[in-house]
Amino acid sequence: MSTLSATSTPIQLSSRADFEAYRDQAVQRWASLWNGNQTVVSVGIGSCSVAKGALDVFAACEAALQGQEGIVRQVSCDGACWMEPWIEVKRPGQPPVIYGNLAPSEISDVLAGRLEARAIGVRAEQPLGSIPPLARLPFFKHQQRIVLANVGVIDPDSIEDAIARGAYSAYLKVLFDLSGEEAIAELTASGLRGRGGAGFPAGIKWESGRKAKARPKFVVCNSHEGEPNVYKDRRIHEGDPHRILEGILIACIACGAERGYNYIGGEYPLAIKRFRKAVQDAERLGLIGKNVLGSGKNVAFRVRTGGGAYICGEGSALMYSIMGVRGQPRTKPPRSVEEGIWKRPTVANNTETLANVPDIILKGGEWYAGIGTEKSKGTKLMTVQGPLKTMGLVEVPMGITLRTLIEEVWGGMRDGYRFKGIQTGGVSAGPLKEEHLDLPIDFDSLTSEGGMLGSGGFAVFDESVCAVDYARYLTAFNRYESCSKCVPCRLGNPALVEILDRIRLGRGAEADLPLMDRTSKHIIELSLCGLGQVAPAPLLGMMKMYPEEFRAHIVDGVCPSGVCPISADDAVLAAGD
Repeated sequence: MSTLSATSTPIQLSSRADFEAYRDQAVQRWASLWNGNQTVVSVGIGSCSVAKGALDVFAACEAALQGQEGIVRQVSCDGACWMEPWIEVKRPGQPPVIYGNLAPSEISDVLAGRLEARAIGVRAEQPLGSIPPLARLPFFKHQQRIVLANVGVIDPDSIEDAIARGAYSAYLKVLFDLSGEEAIAELTASGLRGRGGAGFPAGIKWESGRKAKARPKFVVCNSHEGEPNVYKDRRIHEGDPHRILEGILIACIACGAERGYNYIGGEYPLAIKRFRKAVQDAERLGLIGKNVLGSGKNVAFRVRTGGGAYICGEGSALMYSIMGVRGQPRTKPPRSVEEGIWKRPTVANNTETLANVPDIILKGGEWYAGIGTEKSKGTKLMTVQGPLKTMGLVEVPMGITLRTLIEEVWGGMRDGYRFKGIQTGGVSAGPLKEEHLDLPIDFDSLTSEGGMLGSGGFAVFDESVCAVDYARYLTAFNRYESCSKCVPCRLGNPALVEILDRIRLGRGAEADLPLMDRTSKHIIELSLCGLGQVAPAPLLGMMKMYPEEFRAHIVDGVCPSGVCPISADDAVLAAGD
């Protein structure tokens, strides 16, 4: 038995031919790994699966194969949180089989083929005995994996694995075969819009950055994912960091920037570790630096980590933080493509946006535009929290309905739970109810009902959740994450939390409802940045969708869900007053 670890990076490659030769060797090695006469065991190791015992499972796999012909390798989690810890077993002459929800004590039986009950699916078009194809399972069958194509497949610490699966081929094309204008034309043709929430067309942003006359120019990847129910960017970093790096490098070449940055939230230690490793390997291989592969083009790269402030996900605040200044937003114009880092043109995109770029360059903008809807092209990574059976990160075409996601992909509600609503847009929009589940998910369709796609983070809640209490949680998050630079956000959000606390304690008045509505509108209309402009949206959405619960707290002095600290004595005292 051997443990397959990331291979050491060779001496720098100095030409296109060198890279192509290295890629051919990597492809051959990858093919030999899967076509040999040995058992290959891949263990999904990510920050989520580690918390569920994945490292112990990895050690158990090594122990079980000791003295046998086999290889144990690490891959990342593939988004299916519901089956962690999981392993993939490729036996000689058979397709790989995924086994999930494993305990270390079960590994020996699994590898010996005595525990088929733990088999989730097989990576093949046809069943293997009673084991169904993975692609036919509801969680996977609606997915179209572009960004996640290598997640859970390659060793994230191996640049050789990544290159064998196509990494840096698009970068090579931009270095040697396409001009900056041609690369941007493909991006524009794709219809790719920003995946961080705003949905701004990436092609327009890149074109503006390329046309900016000031020098030097910069490209920034916004990987500061600070919302409590969103974890898509973390998974890309942990599973396929080279895809992100390649997207940033392509943006640098296309926009004429000689330095790229990735700004990662400090709460993601494994993501930071794996991405730094990717950068170091790319530098040693010669993909970053001066005269890259003899192309005459230079690109430098830096990784920056944040301290966890949600406000630093806002573009201008992020740039201040990169410069070592307190992360607070500024007024616009000038836009960042005119004046960003160190008052120089800066193109800033979300992690997922840049992770789509390599495939667009390789396959063409027209190919990408054929996926999704008329105004929302491509796929979207979406995450969920709540009492669902098969939770996790998925990549689905734009336009899929909420009902398909909730009832099929995510498996529906767990036994004993009844659907009440789904919080959309992270902490930046309102909830939707049962009657809205047939709406398509894209940048526009949810807005008319008070919802929002945002960065793709959803939270499903059941009838045990109190709308008032949940609104308080979401409003308090925005209160604590406010940078306090502008008065409406600094004072308005704490005021809303105080009113909601009064209602939760049975001290609310009917006049509090129009007061919250009026205060919210002032915050939205007068705040400086996007955080304040959407901070009251979850509260307004809860008031719109569940008005009876707010009135029950205020008029009847009771919490219908039994969550809030209201008691019968409170109701009596309120009536006596």
